[in-house]
Amino acid sequence: MLEETNVVELADLGVLSVRGADAVQFLQGQLSSDVTQLAAEGSQLCGYHNPQGRAIAVLRLLEAEGQILAVLPRELVTQVLARLGRFVLRAKVELRDESARWRVRGIVQPSAPDGIACAVGGATLRWLALAAQGAQAAPGPAAPLDAAGERRRAWTLLDIASGLPQVYARTSEAFVAQMLNLDLVNGVAFSKGCYTGQEVIARAHYRGRVKRRMQRLRTRERAELAPGASGRLADGRTYRVVEAAQLADGRCEFLAVAPLEVRAEPDGEPEPTAPAPLEQAPLEVEALPLPYELPR
Repeated sequence: MLEETNVVELADLGVLSVRGADAVQFLQGQLSSDVTQLAAEGSQLCGYHNPQGRAIAVLRLLEAEGQILAVLPRELVTQVLARLGRFVLRAKVELRDESARWRVRGIVQPSAPDGIACAVGGATLRWLALAAQGAQAAPGPAAPLDAAGERRRAWTLLDIASGLPQVYARTSEAFVAQMLNLDLVNGVAFSKGCYTGQEVIARAHYRGRVKRRMQRLRTRERAELAPGASGRLADGRTYRVVEAAQLADGRCEFLAVAPLEVRAEPDGEPEPTAPAPLEQAPLEVEALPLPYELPR
């Protein structure tokens, strides 16, 4: 448990660096947060979206060593780097995959650790910390399912309890920003200028028609779920998993995008991609609280 060992290696996370005189201005036109406020806020959770407002990736931004570092799943770094690179044009910006340079760790403790670190939301006081491990360091595989794997699952459970969204290769471009509750965790700035996907995200915000949102659920029986899995709940609502972690008793706690109300009509709202396979047995779940209120 993280209460006993308060450091967890997050080897599945990678780091993208953005440096140059136009770094802030460049990211301001690409990401959903107000990057001009990054220094004052310490870190930002934000989305990188396609023109249809669907999240390609969710990034944690922080400043260090005269550059902006974006932490995201390692499996998406190459894709995000390539897509961002299309828009650099004449901007004085350099984009690099620096996953091999940085060691990413999660730390649970009451005060900020030394070095580069930012607080992560939730009831438990915890930090995302980066430590340079040398330019020649190998990326390395994801943590195995041993004690380190158990700690990784414990960290994921804290993310789930905090209602923090994540996007992986299987769910990239599946959800509009509000479906991931990015607007409820300060991941969307509605007062900033244009950015990719802004029109769709703003329309959903000002029309108030978001009827599918990420919710925290726990299965009543043993179940194995992973990001991207989809199906139907016992009350008839379809769902698609955003994040999931197995509990010690075999049940699964997870975040999933589902209608807020039973038999809610989409009313023109964009649906998640990959429709749920209705032939699966309905999933019995209990709803768990989030640290923020879902608009209805």
